[in-house]
Amino acid sequence: MSQTHFYQPKEGHGLAHDPFNAIIAPRPIGWISTKSKAGVLNLAPYSFFNALNYTPPIIGFSVVGSKKDSLVNVQETGEFCWNLVSEDLVDAMNTTSKPLAPEESEFDHAGLQTVESEVVSVPRVKASKVSMECQLTDVVQLKSASGDEVNSWFIMGEVVGVHIDKSLIENGVYSTLKSAPVTRGGGRGDYYTISRENFFEMLRPEG
Repeated sequence: MSQTHFYQPKEGHGLAHDPFNAIIAPRPIGWISTKSKAGVLNLAPYSFFNALNYTPPIIGFSVVGSKKDSLVNVQETGEFCWNLVSEDLVDAMNTTSKPLAPEESEFDHAGLQTVESEVVSVPRVKASKVSMECQLTDVVQLKSASGDEVNSWFIMGEVVGVHIDKSLIENGVYSTLKSAPVTRGGGRGDYYTISRENFFEMLRPEG
């Protein structure tokens, strides 16, 4: 018998739960704050998020399934912020995942305070120890291999401002471990943290 479970996604995975987002894991959480044209604040977590480029620094996240408030707001204003989800903020992050009407703010719903940004007009999560202010560079509606558009949009933004709590900087080096980032796994609600015990260093080959 074969030692692998093979499936073609278009025909179904044949398992108890779709393994795709459990395989590509863990992933950093895109906790994205935006502001509507009318001034309503929005805050939502996205599990399809990552860094994309060094210079200029660019990050991106995917809005999957429908045109959510985050996408609409970014398209209207051209701005958003990313906020670090550390272990002490997981409950608040989860609260902001609840669907609300466009005129309601997840900041208020989760009891989170805001703090003004330096470059963009979108506020940040005050309790978050790291935030990045971003200006929109592109929005791409994703397509299948056959060229059909799908109901997912990839939003990219240039990082134009970075805020780091000084407690996370040791001898001029940012400590990922001290920032206690929470990452997303698969399943209905799988999350992961990092620890010193799981750390190792491996340098690239020279030449």
